[in-house]
Amino acid sequence: MPADPLPSLDERYEEGRAHRERTPRATLATLAERPASYDPVARLMWQGESRVAQLLPIRYQRMLVNPLAFYRGCALLMADDLARGSSTAIEVQICGDAHLSNFGVFSSPERQQVFDVNDFDETDVGPFEWDVKRLVTSMAIASHYLGHDVHQQEAIAMDAAKEYRRAMQRFSKETRLDVWYATLDVNAVMKDLHGFLADHAMLKINTVIGGAKSQDSAKSYGKMVNYENVRPRIRLQPPLITALGGAVGSSSDTREVLERVLDGYKATLSSDRRELLSQYVPVDVARKVVGVGSVGTQCYVMLFVGRDRDDPFFLQFKEAQSSAVSLSRGTSSPLEPGERVVHGQKLMQATPDPFLGWHTLDVEGVSRSFYVRQLYDNKASVIIDQLNESLLVAYGRACSWALARAHARSGRSAEIAGYLGKNERFEISVTAFALAYRDRNQSDYQALQSAAKQGRITVAT
Repeated sequence: MPADPLPSLDERYEEGRAHRERTPRATLATLAERPASYDPVARLMWQGESRVAQLLPIRYQRMLVNPLAFYRGCALLMADDLARGSSTAIEVQICGDAHLSNFGVFSSPERQQVFDVNDFDETDVGPFEWDVKRLVTSMAIASHYLGHDVHQQEAIAMDAAKEYRRAMQRFSKETRLDVWYATLDVNAVMKDLHGFLADHAMLKINTVIGGAKSQDSAKSYGKMVNYENVRPRIRLQPPLITALGGAVGSSSDTREVLERVLDGYKATLSSDRRELLSQYVPVDVARKVVGVGSVGTQCYVMLFVGRDRDDPFFLQFKEAQSSAVSLSRGTSSPLEPGERVVHGQKLMQATPDPFLGWHTLDVEGVSRSFYVRQLYDNKASVIIDQLNESLLVAYGRACSWALARAHARSGRSAEIAGYLGKNERFEISVTAFALAYRDRNQSDYQALQSAAKQGRITVAT
């Protein structure tokens, strides 16, 4: 039992305000200069050295689609830039890659459609504002991509940053359990945020999120399964879904590694989930290319069948490496990489995948860590290209609310709210940073384009 009384809410606010002396909110506007020797393309190529070389051309192809796609793949570059700049000492579990496309709709264990952060490859402990800057910058870049003028870009970025501050103020006043159970339920969005936003803003958010077309698991599975054989098989779709072999040795070697991962992973599940999983039989496995920034990491899908051949179930096995946050800060997590991802997701998400787990093993003297989750669970993403200005604002507000709630689950919401304050100084600074980073992102994108033209990198066609 604590010898002294717990600090009051006002004392927690004051502790947050005290952080302004060390890191004034105005300093968050500054984008630190890079060393003269810093080469963004070389940094991306260095990151690729730990990945499957044959898949890197696909990664570069996806990053070169447009500046927004490039931004999705450059979490390491931005983490490098953030590490050089001014940061607060208010650290929580952060996503590490909180851009607008890493939020989405999926099914909770209770089969309700919820909206939340949905990518945690880079999750780690770090300054809370790193996530806010990454999100707000993505809003500015998306606005630019959609053809908005500079004033519109500034307003959209400003609105997202302001919504984060307001949401954190609200969460700081709620009980720990209220914060823990807060969700953005797609089917009851008006109820969840009643009194938090004006009705017209709520209607727009409901339009954007409610209009996201989720991937029905059964239909998605049906497209991935070939039933022509006696035993169902994964339908190969080269180069995105391919047979095993090549990356870690022969196909039999890879299969053996994954079987060991599966056995170890089961121990990280709750007893009821282990019982449910035991009712499925694994029948096939293949390599799968996912995401933009993740392309090149070892990723596999395993097909199971349950009741009969018409009861498919997929698990995804994804190798976890050091986070961009730790690489840029020169720190290391006390957790194994796979455990770090699982821990971060369970802490930040209101309704994490019940089949989420991890396992680390030794393969020929090298430690390899995987996290495992369901491949599909009625997931859906908002199509950015289809948003007009007002809907992009609404989407940014929803993302900011979800991010604030995720940060609040670390228990430091009052300190963050105290630092943010009640005026607009925080969002003014973060918006200025976002607009400056929009330009840096464009420059880095053009550098990758030049590298492709010069043959410095190979791009898939």
